[in-house]
Amino acid sequence: MKQETPPNYLDVKAFAQSAGVICGQDLLSRYERLMQETQGLGGENTLDWSAHGELRGDTAATEQVWLHLTVETQLPLTCQRCLRLADIPVRVNRSFRFVSNEEVAETQDAEAEEDVLALSPDFSLAALIEDEVLMALPLVPRHDVCPVEVKLAAVDPGFEAALQEQRQPFSVLAQLKNRKPH
Repeated sequence: MKQETPPNYLDVKAFAQSAGVICGQDLLSRYERLMQETQGLGGENTLDWSAHGELRGDTAATEQVWLHLTVETQLPLTCQRCLRLADIPVRVNRSFRFVSNEEVAETQDAEAEEDVLALSPDFSLAALIEDEVLMALPLVPRHDVCPVEVKLAAVDPGFEAALQEQRQPFSVLAQLKNRKPH
């Protein structure tokens, strides 16, 4: 099923049981925390997303609820080399296994390779998408090749002059030693 905005409330278990697939394209402006990251820029950028549910059997022959999520977008972030805007591509491709409650999720998440979440009647796919994009942001956004020459050194001529003028403590002692008595 194609839709624009991801659902705020999704019954993940029923979605997985029906092997549901939904996808869409949403505007970045609908995601408040992402807009804070971009300092209000790029609200017209699109965020392409898709989710599909799956039931898998484990070794104990119990069914496990899975949700697979993919997201692609570009965020205008400040390049940390040249300090100009850079359109940074962000891609998310994650799978989540759902368990009955928060306690089980907490204990299994530490041991599992996949992300483990608790089934919740108020599960928001939109919030999960925003969380995952935020976590996929680079720690140091930068252009592959900056559009301007990047100044890699800072030289302050006044700093060098001040170092030369700074008194050396032993030079004062040398002057006292060379002084003639009256």
